Amino acid sequence: MTATVRTRIAPSPTGFLHLGTARTALYSWAFARHHGGRFVLRIEDTDLARSTQESVDQILASMRWLGLDFDEGPIYQMQRLDRYHAVVEQMIAAGTAYRCWCTPDELDAMREAQRARGEKTLYDRRWRPAPGKVLPPVPDPGSGVQPVVRFANPTDGIVRWDDLVKGPIAISNHEIDDLIILRPDGVPTYNFAVVVDDWDMAISHVFRGDEHINNTPWQINIFRAIAGEGAPLPQFGHCPIILGEDGLKLSKRRGAVSITAYEEAGYLPEAMLNYLARLGWSHGDEELFSLQQMVQWFDGSHLAKSPAQWDPAKLAWVNAQYLKQADDQRLAALVAAQLAGRGVGAAVDDRLAAMCALFKDRCNTTVDLADWLQMYFAPVSPSAADLSTHLSDAVRPALVALRDRLAECPWDRPGIAQALKDTLAEHRLKMPLLAMPLRVLVCGRVQTPAVDAVIALFDRGTVLARLQHI
Repeated sequence: MTATVRTRIAPSPTGFLHLGTARTALYSWAFARHHGGRFVLRIEDTDLARSTQESVDQILASMRWLGLDFDEGPIYQMQRLDRYHAVVEQMIAAGTAYRCWCTPDELDAMREAQRARGEKTLYDRRWRPAPGKVLPPVPDPGSGVQPVVRFANPTDGIVRWDDLVKGPIAISNHEIDDLIILRPDGVPTYNFAVVVDDWDMAISHVFRGDEHINNTPWQINIFRAIAGEGAPLPQFGHCPIILGEDGLKLSKRRGAVSITAYEEAGYLPEAMLNYLARLGWSHGDEELFSLQQMVQWFDGSHLAKSPAQWDPAKLAWVNAQYLKQADDQRLAALVAAQLAGRGVGAAVDDRLAAMCALFKDRCNTTVDLADWLQMYFAPVSPSAADLSTHLSDAVRPALVALRDRLAECPWDRPGIAQALKDTLAEHRLKMPLLAMPLRVLVCGRVQTPAVDAVIALFDRGTVLARLQHI
């Protein structure tokens, strides 16, 4: 590409950053990085009733956690009101926008009459200037009626674009209304503000959900009205929605979970990015790939045209693969944070890293890992059933002998293994008969990795205390 690639992500701070927007952010980021371009973060906060600072903070936290660094921004639309007003005035002067004083009651009556005639409900353009046309009288200032500004959409012709995902799309201007671009309170509407922003910020490529396809003809027409017929339009790529497990659309209002919730649930950002990328894009048969590989491969092609379905089990599998390869010191810090949230203190040290190395192959998330490792830092409560099954009178003498050996042996895996071996030989037992009650008493569960490796990571005093009342 000869021109500089500039992409953007423009979430609305009316809720958390959800999975669909995160996927769009990933595609936009990867495309910009692939082409050596720029990635812009814009906060579309013109919905004054629903936008919150809490949502802004969550969006920024999600982007940080995912590692999707932006080159410009965050840019807030509400800080650009003067610019929108200036463009509106230019459009009114050029005849591509006009003021409309229709009241809500008038608009309702207009639509009711259109429905009665079997017509599509569109604004009838009664306030749109035209040669020889007599406009309605402007309401008296004392009436309290404030005008909106409408876009004078072309009345004929076809809007066409070659979508990066869907291919060629064409929509007749006869199907498109003269939409409101500025509300009575002076706040711009979405379809207007987004065009001014994309023009001012020289956005070259727009990846977004395919629910925006119906907005695109308006935006193209507004773009041409602002920039001129010959100005280069952004290239649009409308990605199919993500479906939930029930086959219905995930959204902020229905079933979606915030990105930060997945962080709290113990997922790694690189696993989340890998899984999100595959929900609508592929590179051959590659299932697992790094972010760097995605940047190398993501050229805007191979985007799926059909919706993808969210599969928690597949995400858990992907995360488990990344967990196995993760640095143990990094996992130690994540597990310590999980335990701290439960009121359990654990130092981030080599011992905790060794615990992570021993148990991570058994886990899907760092929450699972914390569940395993909590036994090292907090009391355990073996179940009555496990105690009844594995702690018999026949094995108690062997456990007493093992406890005595563990009090004296070198406190490492070879020393503990030798103590077990000597106790088994002395009492003529097979390993499971001794290892199972040992696990139950010390670990609070019957299944663990190799028992000598597990016990070696405990503090000796903790093990002896848990074997005190056999």
